[in-house]
Amino acid sequence: MKKLLDLLTEEMGQAFAAAGYDAALGKVGISNRPDLCEFQCNGAMAGAKQYHKAPIMIANEVAAKLEGSKVFAEAAAVAPGFLNLKLDKEFLKDILETMAKEPKFGMEIAAKPKKIVIDYGGANVAKPLHVGHLRSAVIGESVKRINRYAGHEVIGDAHLGDWGLQMGLVIVGLKERYPDWVYFDESYTGDYPEVAPFTIAELEEIYPASSIRSKSDAEYKAKAMEATFKFQQGVRGYWALGEKIREVSIKDLKKNYTALNVEFELWNGESTIKDLIPEMVQYMKDGGYAYVSDGALVVDVKEETDTKEMPPCMILKSDGASLYNTTDLATIMDRVRNFDPDQIIYLTDKRQDLYFQQVFRCARKTKLVKPEVDLKWIGFGTVNGADGKPFKTRDGGVMRLEHLIRDTQEEMYRKIREGREMSEEEARKVANQVALAALIYGDLSNQASKDYIFDMEKFTSFEGDTGPYILYTIVRIKSILAKFAEQGGVVANAKLQAAQSDAEKALVMQLVQFNAMMEGAATELAPHRVCAYVYELANDFNRFYHETKILTEEDETKKAGWIALLELTKNVMLDCISVLGFEAPEKM
Repeated sequence: MKKLLDLLTEEMGQAFAAAGYDAALGKVGISNRPDLCEFQCNGAMAGAKQYHKAPIMIANEVAAKLEGSKVFAEAAAVAPGFLNLKLDKEFLKDILETMAKEPKFGMEIAAKPKKIVIDYGGANVAKPLHVGHLRSAVIGESVKRINRYAGHEVIGDAHLGDWGLQMGLVIVGLKERYPDWVYFDESYTGDYPEVAPFTIAELEEIYPASSIRSKSDAEYKAKAMEATFKFQQGVRGYWALGEKIREVSIKDLKKNYTALNVEFELWNGESTIKDLIPEMVQYMKDGGYAYVSDGALVVDVKEETDTKEMPPCMILKSDGASLYNTTDLATIMDRVRNFDPDQIIYLTDKRQDLYFQQVFRCARKTKLVKPEVDLKWIGFGTVNGADGKPFKTRDGGVMRLEHLIRDTQEEMYRKIREGREMSEEEARKVANQVALAALIYGDLSNQASKDYIFDMEKFTSFEGDTGPYILYTIVRIKSILAKFAEQGGVVANAKLQAAQSDAEKALVMQLVQFNAMMEGAATELAPHRVCAYVYELANDFNRFYHETKILTEEDETKKAGWIALLELTKNVMLDCISVLGFEAPEKM
């Protein structure tokens, strides 16, 4: 199904051509003066110089050709040469009918679906998720869902941090507590325990203690680095212990990610590609890409067009140890072999800009990826408190993500219980659904690259640009449709009618722009566009609702038309929140 602006531009282009002008001048855009018109064409202004004619003369001639148009109810030429446009209500009704019949409301599915891998930025094992992990999780999940909606094949990879010094810190912390474990006996050849001999709570206690100690105790840090080296070299006991750390951590991570409606197809980590690293290093050496500089193995990634310094990309440190660069490049190599992706998308905080420039350039220079593979990085801002600084707990610590989710659920539960007749069980269920919407929408409604302030009162409000407001609107529509059915009406039999009022027309015009919005959100990897759209749609619906007595309307044809419009509005909103990553309850 064609996008609305394309249909309008097509009609306007035909009018320009009929008046003797270039059809390309007929581009139509949304009016920046909605008090005067709905859409506008400035082609006469652009054509004035080309045709040596006053723009108002061209505009008048084109407007004359639009008389009797089935697309434009009004096409007025105004000085100095604008064409102010209003759409025909029957034309809009026809688009709505097409939307209602077509899959995904007429959104064009990709003719050549892409295979996309999304790297969610890598939570570290043995550490709890904190508030900073919220953004990579919900942005990544929404980008995945939006692109799947557009018809692409998308694979989400958790890409866990399970390779660096934190592994050594945890291992040496465990060794101090349990020196007699068979994992630390390098002469041991038997089987290791099937069940991990520690809990996630113990790991979460050991890591920060070990990390703090390593900063002031040089000997302890040296032990941690040695343990990291043994783990990375695949020393049997250290590797087996690392696998148990992964296993316990993933179980806990899944619980937290599930609470956010986030799912991964792959739970790979940096350690997944450990066997590829030697092969990749040798490939870079043999190809003449990598060379030794101050003992380290590096690849030059500077380009002639660079105006700022671009350091080489380090592949191995002087002691032969690998870095994030190493594992990220080997992971690209692995993804190309296993999935042959058209696009790889990374999500991390925006401070890693230079890092990803280096890695992407290195991947291209060393031909780890084909030239046509799109390497995309989404750098996101931070979640801040009211003071504008990174969000903290009351005592100044880093806020754990599960605590943020719990606090939001409790606040939502308090609000749900106020003035509503609900059982405890139902109130908890609804509160959890609405709290999830509050968190996800509160994050995604901001452009990814921008910092935002986490405001519990604002995010959980049922008014304004919030997740609860969107859900409340959907529930309101569901309630009206249910009452219509109770009165004996059949929603499926309701037929759309031409808009009867300005409020209804505004709602219709918002609906018919759905496919253009969703295609744009997929192309730009921009969940905030879906948020902006569904918020405006909710506003347009609520204005229409407050101005229209739907269920008490005596004209059954008119009432049925409104019911059909509500059904379509509800379904479009449900698809919007689905790609954002949350669902609507039946009542609130």
